[in-house]
Amino acid sequence: MNRSGEGNLMGLDGAAWSQPDRYPLSAKYDAAWVLSMDMGPHPLWQLEDLLTDLNLRPGMKVLDLGCGKGATSIFLARECDVDVVAFDLWIGEDEMQSNFDAQGVSDRVAAVRGDVRDLPFQDGEFDAIISIDAFEYFGTDVRLIPSLLRVLKKGGGIGMTTPALRTDPYQSPPPASVTETIGWEAAGWHAPEWWATHWSLSGLVDNVTARLQEHGRDDWLRWSRALDDGEESPVVAMLKADDNQIGFALVSATKK
Repeated sequence: MNRSGEGNLMGLDGAAWSQPDRYPLSAKYDAAWVLSMDMGPHPLWQLEDLLTDLNLRPGMKVLDLGCGKGATSIFLARECDVDVVAFDLWIGEDEMQSNFDAQGVSDRVAAVRGDVRDLPFQDGEFDAIISIDAFEYFGTDVRLIPSLLRVLKKGGGIGMTTPALRTDPYQSPPPASVTETIGWEAAGWHAPEWWATHWSLSGLVDNVTARLQEHGRDDWLRWSRALDDGEESPVVAMLKADDNQIGFALVSATKK
């Protein structure tokens, strides 16, 4: 894999786009390759930021929940020296595995297709669970955390990132630009404080942290502009209209 992060990408300077000062690990990965793995806003920027709230150690076994095409799984294996189970509902095992083969991490990453609501793993099988830009699709269910924590060891870490609004949509209606772009899905863009309460009420986790990612909206806009084909997309218009509301919630905790 070309991990230089240099060159020109759709009119953007690759080195500037990669933001090496803020995301030095992610900057090693070629921007065009990351975009080719597109399943949502830059997953490696979100993951690298989230890792500061977790304590991953070499040799751990990590469940990468909702991994998409596997960019985050590749990153975890390479940068954290951990063994990864890449788990996703929408992407088939063959496609994921071909990506792992191409990047030379097949000895550290295994592809499994399935539904988070029916995890095919043993109790306490994982040292950590990570989910990047996927939790909004299933994690608002109060039954999810108890089911998910079954496969995590006691004291193990869990962390996720998900699109969020600074003011929770159940506290105040989302901005019109958001609902006009994503419709009812805005109901799942909970504020970090909502997620902290949601996890804490399970009674199963300690050390809950929840924050709105600094510059998350700007990162998302940079990513979306790189994907544009010359015409401004609805997502770009939404982000440009944002009045300090849109970003990503970064949430982590440890299993009691």
